[in-house]
Amino acid sequence: YTDWAWTSYTVFSISQTLMLIVGATYYLTFTGVPGTATYYALIMTVYTWIAKGAWFALGYPYDFIVTPVWLPSAMLLDLVYWATKKNKHSLILFGGVLVGMSLPLFNMVNLITVADPLETAFKYPRPTLPPYMTPIEPQVGKFYNSPVALGAGAGAVLACTFAALGCKLNTWTYRW
Repeated sequence: YTDWAWTSYTVFSISQTLMLIVGATYYLTFTGVPGTATYYALIMTVYTWIAKGAWFALGYPYDFIVTPVWLPSAMLLDLVYWATKKNKHSLILFGGVLVGMSLPLFNMVNLITVADPLETAFKYPRPTLPPYMTPIEPQVGKFYNSPVALGAGAGAVLACTFAALGCKLNTWTYRW
């Protein structure tokens, strides 16, 4: 995979999982319509395209910031909600695990297809390099340093909690 800080990748994967699953489960349980999570992910993807325009305006090439791959993970969430006949607890457990494990994988597949951020940073230098662009030694050949494995493992655990939060935002009481 591309030579860059795997810890940043893991943190970004978890934060994107949070953004996707809380909003998607909120809208899913609010409307009760499978497909709403995918619609939410599409809206969020368009927002990232707008944010990419800001980086482009700063002089970076347009593929420097990658569009998060939220759509396939959201489709899995919709599929779980539909397959379990709108069971909220199954949505939290199964949907949370599927989104948490799939999003880091889809993100890494997306990252491999675009320009390496570090290489780009040196090709288009700014007056000062921010900390996340400083060169690091590549982590090669060690599974325990795999950003996908770490992001997927942490995401699978945390996404269930995030999904529960998204469901909880629909209620005024403490009853399920």
